[in-house]
Amino acid sequence: MNHTVSSHLLGNFEGSVDEQLAFVVDTMREMSAQTDPQQMVQHYSRRVRRMMATDRFIALSRRNLQRPQVRITRNNLTNQDINPWLQPELLAVHSGGLLSDLIWGDQPVIIDDLKIAPDDPGYSLLEGVGSLAAIPLFDEGTSLNMVILGRTDRFGFDHDLLPEHVWMSNLFGRATNNLVLSQELRTAYEAVDREMQVVAEIQQSLLPTSLPRIPTLDLAVHYQTSKRAGGDYYDFFPLTENRWGILMADVSGHGTPAAVIMAVTHSIAHTHHGEPQPPSRLLSFVNDHLFARYTSSNGTFVTAFYGIYDCNTRTLTYASAGHCPPRIRRAGNGMLESMDQSRQLPLGIEPGETYHDVTEHLQPGDSLFIYTDGVTEARDPKGEFYGLEMLDQVLMCNTRSSDCSAKQLLDDALCSIEKFTNGTNATDDRTLLAVRVK
Repeated sequence: MNHTVSSHLLGNFEGSVDEQLAFVVDTMREMSAQTDPQQMVQHYSRRVRRMMATDRFIALSRRNLQRPQVRITRNNLTNQDINPWLQPELLAVHSGGLLSDLIWGDQPVIIDDLKIAPDDPGYSLLEGVGSLAAIPLFDEGTSLNMVILGRTDRFGFDHDLLPEHVWMSNLFGRATNNLVLSQELRTAYEAVDREMQVVAEIQQSLLPTSLPRIPTLDLAVHYQTSKRAGGDYYDFFPLTENRWGILMADVSGHGTPAAVIMAVTHSIAHTHHGEPQPPSRLLSFVNDHLFARYTSSNGTFVTAFYGIYDCNTRTLTYASAGHCPPRIRRAGNGMLESMDQSRQLPLGIEPGETYHDVTEHLQPGDSLFIYTDGVTEARDPKGEFYGLEMLDQVLMCNTRSSDCSAKQLLDDALCSIEKFTNGTNATDDRTLLAVRVK
Protein backbone atom coordinates (compact mmCIF):
# COMPACT_ATOMS: atom_id res chain seq x y z
CA MET A 1 0.00 0.00 0.00
CA ASN A 2 2.82 2.42 0.80
CA HIS A 3 4.38 1.80 -2.63
CA THR A 4 1.11 2.59 -4.38
CA VAL A 5 0.53 5.81 -2.45
CA SER A 6 4.09 6.99 -3.07
CA SER A 7 3.77 6.39 -6.80
CA HIS A 8 0.47 8.25 -6.96
CA LEU A 9 1.67 11.26 -5.01
CA LEU A 10 4.82 11.56 -7.10
CA GLY A 11 2.96 11.32 -10.39
CA ASN A 12 5.52 11.13 -13.21
CA PHE A 13 8.57 11.30 -10.97
CA GLU A 14 11.15 8.88 -12.33
CA GLY A 15 13.08 6.54 -10.05
CA SER A 16 12.65 3.58 -7.75
CA VAL A 17 10.37 3.62 -4.74
CA ASP A 18 13.38 4.17 -2.49
CA GLU A 19 14.48 7.12 -4.63
CA GLN A 20 10.98 8.55 -4.54
CA LEU A 21 10.82 8.17 -0.77
CA ALA A 22 14.21 9.84 -0.40
CA PHE A 23 12.96 12.73 -2.54
CA VAL A 24 9.83 13.13 -0.40
CA VAL A 25 11.81 12.99 2.86
CA ASP A 26 14.29 15.53 1.55
CA THR A 27 11.41 17.78 0.49
CA MET A 28 9.75 17.56 3.90
CA ARG A 29 13.03 18.30 5.67
CA GLU A 30 13.56 21.36 3.51
CA MET A 31 10.00 22.59 4.07
CA SER A 32 10.24 22.13 7.84
CA ALA A 33 13.35 24.30 7.97
CA GLN A 34 11.64 27.28 6.32
CA THR A 35 10.66 30.30 8.39
CA ASP A 36 9.75 32.64 5.54
CA PRO A 37 6.57 31.76 3.57
CA GLN A 38 7.91 33.35 0.39
CA GLN A 39 11.00 31.16 0.36
CA MET A 40 8.99 28.13 1.41
CA VAL A 41 6.65 28.47 -1.59
CA GLN A 42 9.56 29.06 -3.97
CA HIS A 43 11.37 25.90 -2.81
CA TYR A 44 8.19 23.84 -2.86
CA SER A 45 7.19 25.07 -6.32
CA ARG A 46 10.49 23.97 -7.81
CA ARG A 47 10.12 20.53 -6.24
CA VAL A 48 6.51 20.17 -7.41
CA ARG A 49 7.48 20.95 -11.01
CA ARG A 50 10.21 18.32 -10.84
CA MET A 51 7.99 15.81 -9.04
CA MET A 52 5.10 16.15 -11.46
CA ALA A 53 7.14 16.87 -14.57
CA THR A 54 5.16 19.98 -15.44
CA ASP A 55 6.11 22.57 -18.05
CA ARG A 56 4.06 25.41 -16.66
CA PHE A 57 3.38 26.58 -13.12
CA ILE A 58 1.03 29.48 -12.36
CA ALA A 59 -0.21 30.57 -8.93
CA LEU A 60 -3.39 32.63 -8.71
CA SER A 61 -5.18 34.59 -6.00
CA ARG A 62 -8.50 36.34 -5.72
CA ARG A 63 -8.01 37.55 -2.17
CA ASN A 64 -9.44 41.06 -1.71
CA LEU A 65 -10.56 41.15 -5.37
CA GLN A 66 -13.97 41.31 -7.03
CA ARG A 67 -15.13 38.83 -9.65
CA PRO A 68 -13.89 38.43 -12.39
CA GLN A 69 -10.52 39.78 -11.26
CA VAL A 70 -7.61 37.42 -10.59
CA ARG A 71 -4.09 38.21 -9.41
CA ILE A 72 -1.09 36.33 -10.84
CA THR A 73 1.15 35.72 -7.84
CA ARG A 74 3.76 33.40 -9.42
CA ASN A 75 4.66 31.76 -12.71
CA ASN A 76 7.71 29.98 -14.06
CA LEU A 77 7.93 32.11 -17.21
CA THR A 78 9.33 35.15 -15.42
CA ASN A 79 12.10 35.62 -12.89
CA GLN A 80 10.20 38.16 -10.78
CA ASP A 81 10.59 37.77 -7.03
CA ILE A 82 7.65 39.64 -5.57
CA ASN A 83 6.29 38.69 -2.19
CA PRO A 84 2.49 38.40 -2.66
CA TRP A 85 1.88 38.87 1.08
CA LEU A 86 3.93 42.05 1.36
CA GLN A 87 3.70 43.55 -2.16
CA PRO A 88 0.38 42.47 -3.74
CA GLU A 89 0.06 45.83 -5.50
CA LEU A 90 3.10 44.98 -7.67
CA LEU A 91 1.50 41.84 -9.11
CA ALA A 92 -0.45 41.70 -12.38
CA VAL A 93 -4.24 41.56 -12.11
CA HIS A 94 -6.29 40.07 -14.97
CA SER A 95 -9.98 40.60 -15.46
CA GLY A 96 -11.94 37.73 -16.94
CA GLY A 97 -10.69 34.92 -19.11
CA LEU A 98 -9.92 31.28 -18.43
CA LEU A 99 -7.80 31.83 -15.32
CA SER A 100 -10.58 33.91 -13.78
CA ASP A 101 -13.18 31.26 -14.60
CA LEU A 102 -11.04 28.57 -13.00
CA ILE A 103 -10.32 30.27 -9.67
CA TRP A 104 -13.80 31.74 -9.29
CA GLY A 105 -15.26 28.34 -10.17
CA ASP A 106 -14.07 27.03 -6.79
CA GLN A 107 -13.50 23.48 -8.11
CA PRO A 108 -10.54 21.33 -9.18
CA VAL A 109 -10.44 20.95 -12.97
CA ILE A 110 -8.41 19.04 -15.56
CA ILE A 111 -8.50 20.27 -19.16
CA ASP A 112 -7.16 17.55 -21.43
CA ASP A 113 -7.10 19.51 -24.69
CA LEU A 114 -6.52 23.18 -23.96
CA LYS A 115 -7.26 25.74 -26.60
CA ILE A 116 -6.70 29.32 -25.41
CA ALA A 117 -7.89 32.26 -27.47
CA PRO A 118 -5.24 34.91 -28.30
CA ASP A 119 -7.44 37.64 -26.79
CA ASP A 120 -7.74 35.81 -23.46
CA PRO A 121 -6.04 37.84 -20.64
CA GLY A 122 -4.09 34.70 -19.68
CA TYR A 123 -2.92 33.83 -23.21
CA SER A 124 0.73 34.81 -22.66
CA LEU A 125 0.90 32.53 -19.60
CA LEU A 126 -0.89 29.56 -21.19
CA GLU A 127 0.42 29.75 -24.77
CA GLY A 128 1.85 26.39 -25.78
CA VAL A 129 0.09 24.48 -22.96
CA GLY A 130 -1.78 21.42 -24.24
CA SER A 131 -3.36 20.31 -20.95
CA LEU A 132 -3.67 21.71 -17.45
CA ALA A 133 -4.74 20.84 -13.93
CA ALA A 134 -6.31 23.54 -11.77
CA ILE A 135 -5.98 22.84 -8.04
CA PRO A 136 -7.93 25.16 -5.70
CA LEU A 137 -6.39 26.06 -2.34
CA PHE A 138 -9.17 26.66 0.13
CA ASP A 139 -9.19 29.28 2.88
CA GLU A 140 -12.28 29.50 5.09
CA GLY A 141 -14.07 27.24 2.65
CA THR A 142 -13.36 29.31 -0.47
CA SER A 143 -10.80 28.92 -3.22
CA LEU A 144 -8.95 32.15 -2.53
CA ASN A 145 -5.84 30.73 -4.19
CA MET A 146 -5.21 28.26 -6.98
CA VAL A 147 -2.30 26.43 -8.56
CA ILE A 148 -2.31 25.86 -12.32
CA LEU A 149 -0.07 23.04 -13.58
CA GLY A 150 0.43 22.78 -17.33
CA ARG A 151 2.01 20.39 -19.79
CA THR A 152 2.70 20.93 -23.48
CA ASP A 153 1.19 17.59 -24.48
CA ARG A 154 -2.53 16.92 -24.54
CA PHE A 155 -4.05 14.55 -21.97
CA GLY A 156 -1.02 15.06 -19.76
CA PHE A 157 -2.74 14.56 -16.39
CA ASP A 158 -4.17 11.43 -14.82
CA HIS A 159 -7.69 12.19 -13.59
CA ASP A 160 -7.39 9.48 -10.95
CA LEU A 161 -4.55 11.38 -9.26
CA LEU A 162 -6.42 14.68 -9.03
CA PRO A 163 -7.98 14.01 -5.57
CA GLU A 164 -4.55 13.27 -4.11
CA HIS A 165 -3.04 16.38 -5.70
CA VAL A 166 -5.86 18.53 -4.27
CA TRP A 167 -5.41 16.92 -0.87
CA MET A 168 -1.62 17.34 -0.74
CA SER A 169 -1.65 20.85 -2.20
CA ASN A 170 -4.16 22.03 0.37
CA LEU A 171 -2.15 20.52 3.22
CA PHE A 172 0.83 22.51 1.98
CA GLY A 173 -1.40 25.56 1.60
CA ARG A 174 -2.47 25.31 5.23
CA ALA A 175 1.15 24.96 6.31
CA THR A 176 2.04 28.06 4.32
CA ASN A 177 -0.90 29.96 5.77
CA ASN A 178 0.19 29.01 9.28
CA LEU A 179 3.69 30.27 8.51
CA VAL A 180 2.24 33.55 7.23
CA LEU A 181 0.16 33.92 10.39
CA SER A 182 3.19 33.09 12.52
CA GLN A 183 5.22 35.76 10.74
CA GLU A 184 2.41 38.31 11.12
CA LEU A 185 2.08 37.44 14.80
CA ARG A 186 5.83 37.82 15.30
CA THR A 187 5.78 41.20 13.55
CA ALA A 188 2.82 42.34 15.63
CA TYR A 189 4.48 41.14 18.82
CA GLU A 190 7.68 43.00 17.97
CA ALA A 191 5.67 46.18 17.35
CA VAL A 192 3.83 45.79 20.66
CA ASP A 193 7.12 45.07 22.42
CA ARG A 194 8.63 48.27 21.00
CA GLU A 195 5.60 50.21 22.23
CA MET A 196 5.86 48.57 25.62
CA GLN A 197 9.49 49.58 25.79
CA VAL A 198 8.48 53.19 25.18
CA VAL A 199 5.80 52.89 27.88
CA ALA A 200 8.40 51.46 30.26
CA GLU A 201 10.78 54.33 29.52
CA ILE A 202 8.02 56.87 30.14
CA GLN A 203 7.12 55.11 33.37
CA GLN A 204 10.73 55.07 34.54
CA SER A 205 10.91 58.81 33.88
CA LEU A 206 8.10 59.33 36.43
CA LEU A 207 10.10 57.68 39.21
CA PRO A 208 12.76 59.55 41.20
CA THR A 209 16.04 59.65 39.29
CA SER A 210 17.88 59.28 42.60
CA LEU A 211 17.01 58.87 46.25
CA PRO A 212 16.81 62.11 48.21
CA ARG A 213 19.21 62.88 51.01
CA ILE A 214 16.96 62.93 54.06
CA PRO A 215 18.64 63.88 57.34
CA THR A 216 18.60 61.02 59.90
CA LEU A 217 17.42 58.51 57.29
CA ASP A 218 19.38 56.06 55.14
CA LEU A 219 17.43 54.80 52.10
CA ALA A 220 17.79 52.09 49.47
CA VAL A 221 15.19 51.05 46.90
CA HIS A 222 14.55 48.19 44.49
CA TYR A 223 12.04 48.56 41.65
CA GLN A 224 11.21 45.64 39.32
CA THR A 225 8.31 45.21 36.92
CA SER A 226 7.02 41.77 35.96
CA LYS A 227 6.54 42.99 32.37
CA ARG A 228 8.02 45.83 30.35
CA ALA A 229 5.93 48.29 32.32
CA GLY A 230 4.02 47.90 35.55
CA GLY A 231 1.82 49.49 38.16
CA ASP A 232 4.14 50.00 41.14
CA TYR A 233 5.01 53.58 42.06
CA TYR A 234 7.11 55.29 44.68
CA ASP A 235 7.89 58.96 45.18
CA PHE A 236 9.31 61.54 47.58
CA PHE A 237 8.02 65.04 48.32
CA PRO A 238 10.27 67.68 49.94
CA LEU A 239 8.18 69.58 52.49
CA THR A 240 8.77 72.58 54.70
CA GLU A 241 10.25 72.48 58.18
CA ASN A 242 12.69 69.67 57.37
CA ARG A 243 10.03 67.10 56.52
CA TRP A 244 9.71 64.62 53.65
CA GLY A 245 6.72 62.84 52.13
CA ILE A 246 7.26 59.17 51.24
CA LEU A 247 4.70 57.60 48.92
CA MET A 248 4.41 54.02 47.68
CA ALA A 249 1.51 52.74 45.57
CA ASP A 250 0.50 49.59 43.70
CA VAL A 251 -2.06 49.56 40.88
CA SER A 252 -4.18 46.44 40.50
CA GLY A 253 -3.35 44.39 37.41
CA HIS A 254 -0.18 44.29 35.36
CA GLY A 255 1.41 45.62 32.19
CA THR A 256 0.34 48.64 30.18
CA PRO A 257 -3.11 49.22 31.80
CA ALA A 258 -1.49 49.29 35.25
CA ALA A 259 1.29 51.55 33.96
CA VAL A 260 -1.28 54.03 32.63
CA ILE A 261 -3.08 54.26 35.98
CA MET A 262 0.31 54.50 37.69
CA ALA A 263 1.08 57.57 35.53
CA VAL A 264 -2.35 59.01 36.31
CA THR A 265 -1.77 58.50 40.06
CA HIS A 266 1.58 60.25 39.77
CA SER A 267 -0.04 63.17 37.95
CA ILE A 268 -2.86 63.54 40.49
CA ALA A 269 -0.48 63.37 43.45
CA HIS A 270 1.65 66.13 41.93
CA THR A 271 -1.32 68.42 41.18
CA HIS A 272 -2.40 68.61 44.82
CA HIS A 273 -2.74 72.29 45.77
CA GLY A 274 -0.14 73.28 48.33
CA GLU A 275 1.96 70.77 50.21
CA PRO A 276 0.69 67.15 50.15
CA GLN A 277 -0.05 67.01 53.87
CA PRO A 278 -1.26 65.56 56.10
CA PRO A 279 -1.06 62.06 54.58
CA SER A 280 -4.79 61.42 54.88
CA ARG A 281 -5.58 64.57 52.90
CA LEU A 282 -3.38 63.57 49.96
CA LEU A 283 -4.87 60.07 49.85
CA SER A 284 -8.40 61.49 49.90
CA PHE A 285 -7.49 63.89 47.09
CA VAL A 286 -6.04 61.13 44.90
CA ASN A 287 -8.92 58.77 45.72
CA ASP A 288 -11.66 61.19 44.70
CA HIS A 289 -9.95 62.16 41.44
CA LEU A 290 -9.19 58.56 40.49
CA PHE A 291 -12.77 57.46 41.09
CA ALA A 292 -14.30 60.47 39.32
CA ARG A 293 -12.34 60.06 36.09
CA TYR A 294 -10.50 56.77 35.80
CA THR A 295 -11.52 53.79 37.95
CA SER A 296 -15.25 53.91 38.64
CA SER A 297 -16.18 51.96 35.51
CA ASN A 298 -13.35 49.47 35.10
CA GLY A 299 -12.80 48.01 38.56
CA THR A 300 -9.20 49.21 38.81
CA PHE A 301 -7.92 50.33 42.21
CA VAL A 302 -4.68 51.50 43.78
CA THR A 303 -3.27 50.59 47.17
CA ALA A 304 -1.10 53.32 48.67
CA PHE A 305 1.00 54.11 51.72
CA TYR A 306 1.90 57.72 52.34
CA GLY A 307 4.01 58.87 55.26
CA ILE A 308 5.52 62.22 56.27
CA TYR A 309 8.84 61.96 58.08
CA ASP A 310 9.89 64.78 60.41
CA CYS A 311 13.66 64.87 60.52
CA ASN A 312 13.65 67.03 63.65
CA THR A 313 11.58 64.66 65.79
CA ARG A 314 12.18 61.37 63.94
CA THR A 315 8.44 60.80 63.68
CA LEU A 316 6.64 59.21 60.77
CA THR A 317 2.98 60.18 60.36
CA TYR A 318 1.26 57.95 57.85
CA ALA A 319 -2.04 56.89 56.29
CA SER A 320 -2.74 53.76 54.29
CA ALA A 321 -5.20 52.96 51.51
CA GLY A 322 -5.29 49.16 51.68
CA HIS A 323 -1.52 48.92 51.23
CA CYS A 324 0.79 46.30 52.72
CA PRO A 325 1.68 47.51 56.24
CA PRO A 326 5.38 48.39 56.46
CA ARG A 327 7.47 46.22 58.77
CA ILE A 328 9.62 47.86 61.44
CA ARG A 329 12.28 46.37 63.70
CA ARG A 330 12.96 48.35 66.87
CA ALA A 331 16.62 48.78 67.69
CA GLY A 332 15.97 49.25 71.39
CA ASN A 333 14.25 45.95 72.20
CA GLY A 334 14.68 44.07 68.91
CA MET A 335 10.90 43.73 68.59
CA LEU A 336 9.24 43.46 65.19
CA GLU A 337 6.14 45.58 64.56
CA SER A 338 3.63 46.07 61.77
CA MET A 339 2.56 49.59 60.85
CA ASP A 340 -1.06 48.57 60.39
CA GLN A 341 -2.92 51.10 62.52
CA SER A 342 -4.31 52.89 59.48
CA ARG A 343 -5.84 50.72 56.77
CA GLN A 344 -8.78 52.04 54.78
CA LEU A 345 -10.07 51.11 51.32
CA PRO A 346 -7.70 51.28 48.34
CA LEU A 347 -7.87 54.37 46.18
CA GLY A 348 -10.42 54.55 43.39
CA ILE A 349 -13.07 52.30 44.95
CA GLU A 350 -15.30 54.53 47.04
CA PRO A 351 -15.54 58.32 46.64
CA GLY A 352 -15.35 60.27 49.86
CA GLU A 353 -13.48 57.50 51.71
CA THR A 354 -11.98 58.83 54.95
CA TYR A 355 -8.34 58.10 55.69
CA HIS A 356 -6.77 58.32 59.15
CA ASP A 357 -3.34 59.53 60.22
CA VAL A 358 -1.18 57.58 62.67
CA THR A 359 2.17 58.70 64.08
CA GLU A 360 5.13 56.42 64.82
CA HIS A 361 8.13 57.57 66.86
CA LEU A 362 11.37 56.20 65.48
CA GLN A 363 14.74 55.79 67.12
CA PRO A 364 18.27 55.58 65.72
CA GLY A 365 18.94 52.03 64.56
CA ASP A 366 15.30 51.25 63.73
CA SER A 367 14.87 49.43 60.38
CA LEU A 368 11.85 49.52 58.06
CA PHE A 369 10.63 47.79 54.94
CA ILE A 370 8.02 49.63 52.85
CA TYR A 371 6.99 47.33 50.00
CA THR A 372 4.36 46.20 47.52
CA ASP A 373 2.68 42.79 47.62
CA GLY A 374 4.79 41.55 44.72
CA VAL A 375 7.56 41.10 47.31
CA THR A 376 5.68 38.88 49.76
CA GLU A 377 3.80 37.14 46.95
CA ALA A 378 6.95 36.13 45.08
CA ARG A 379 6.64 32.41 44.31
CA ASP A 380 9.05 29.52 44.39
CA PRO A 381 9.02 26.82 41.67
CA LYS A 382 6.30 24.97 43.62
CA GLY A 383 4.06 28.04 43.66
CA GLU A 384 4.51 28.81 47.37
CA PHE A 385 4.55 32.46 48.51
CA TYR A 386 7.65 34.09 49.93
CA GLY A 387 5.45 35.58 52.66
CA LEU A 388 5.87 37.96 55.57
CA GLU A 389 7.74 35.54 57.79
CA MET A 390 10.73 35.36 55.47
CA LEU A 391 10.75 39.13 54.99
CA ASP A 392 10.66 39.54 58.76
CA GLN A 393 13.58 37.14 59.11
CA VAL A 394 15.70 39.50 57.06
CA LEU A 395 14.83 42.35 59.42
CA MET A 396 15.42 40.26 62.54
CA CYS A 397 18.70 38.75 61.34
CA ASN A 398 20.15 42.03 60.18
CA THR A 399 22.09 42.68 63.38
CA ARG A 400 25.63 42.54 62.08
CA SER A 401 26.39 46.01 63.37
CA SER A 402 24.65 49.13 64.55
CA ASP A 403 25.78 51.01 61.46
CA CYS A 404 24.41 48.48 58.96
CA SER A 405 23.27 50.45 55.92
CA ALA A 406 19.91 50.44 54.18
CA LYS A 407 21.72 49.13 51.10
CA GLN A 408 22.96 46.10 53.04
CA LEU A 409 19.47 45.52 54.40
CA LEU A 410 17.99 45.74 50.91
CA ASP A 411 20.62 43.43 49.44
CA ASP A 412 19.91 40.85 52.15
CA ALA A 413 16.20 40.94 51.31
CA LEU A 414 16.79 40.63 47.56
CA CYS A 415 19.22 37.77 48.10
CA SER A 416 16.63 36.01 50.26
CA ILE A 417 13.92 36.48 47.62
CA GLU A 418 16.19 35.29 44.81
CA LYS A 419 17.18 32.20 46.75
CA PHE A 420 13.54 31.43 47.54
CA THR A 421 12.23 31.90 43.99
CA ASN A 422 15.17 30.00 42.48
CA GLY A 423 14.93 31.87 39.19
CA THR A 424 11.13 31.74 38.87
CA ASN A 425 9.91 34.69 36.80
CA ALA A 426 8.19 37.47 38.70
CA THR A 427 4.42 37.41 38.19
CA ASP A 428 3.88 40.78 39.86
CA ASP A 429 5.81 44.02 40.15
CA ARG A 430 8.15 44.26 43.13
CA THR A 431 9.08 47.46 44.92
CA LEU A 432 10.99 47.46 48.19
CA LEU A 433 12.22 50.50 50.11
CA ALA A 434 14.66 49.77 52.93
CA VAL A 435 14.98 52.46 55.61
CA ARG A 436 17.49 52.78 58.44
CA VAL A 437 17.06 55.52 61.04
CA LYS A 438 20.40 57.21 61.71
